[in-house]
Amino acid sequence: MKIRCFNKTGLAQFNEFLASSGNPPLLDSDITSRVVAPQVEIKKRLFSSRFEIGEYLNKIFESTQIPNIAYDKYLWSWLALFYFEQLCPNGKPGEFARMCLNPDKWNKYYRHLLAGPYRIYRMHRKSPELTRVLLLNPPHQPGDIYEQLASRQQMATNRTLLKVATALYLDAQNKHKRGAAGKGAGSARRLADVWNQFDLTWDLYYMDSSEILDMLPAEFEKFKT
Repeated sequence: MKIRCFNKTGLAQFNEFLASSGNPPLLDSDITSRVVAPQVEIKKRLFSSRFEIGEYLNKIFESTQIPNIAYDKYLWSWLALFYFEQLCPNGKPGEFARMCLNPDKWNKYYRHLLAGPYRIYRMHRKSPELTRVLLLNPPHQPGDIYEQLASRQQMATNRTLLKVATALYLDAQNKHKRGAAGKGAGSARRLADVWNQFDLTWDLYYMDSSEILDMLPAEFEKFKT
């Protein structure tokens, strides 16, 4: 199917649908949407993880010249409806920002279930494996590690942080280590707090990940093995 984007009428209908007060707009209706230019084909497919979402969407968009694609709330909201069954398997979309892109504020942008992983993956497309630690969860469940480390744009864009998080929280099978999520000692939540403290003193963009790992408090030692 060719990717479309909602017009104002379509977006309003989609918002009403998310609020459980109406039917969703038809995906291919010229009344509520239009085909984007240049045209891009997209397929209905099952994603096992948010990493696969980022990988697939970057692949189909990497050679296009669609203007401001990362910030187009009409396009991303249409895509959210296109993949609605995967993004909302229980039929409950939750916070609107998960389905309707808010392009103006990062603390809302990253919550979008498609645009969030797309943007994270694209920012690190030269080393996409670094994003796996953030994007391992299923499409509809961003997870606490993503919430703690992707909610701050200065962290989400920092390759060194992702190297540190990967070293700490991914095991040999590329799965999250037990205790990486949540509020416990050495968790991703604690890494975010410590990172903010370090950022007051050091220029973390230009430090090596091994240096930062050595600087971490003792509570992180259990994740270094």
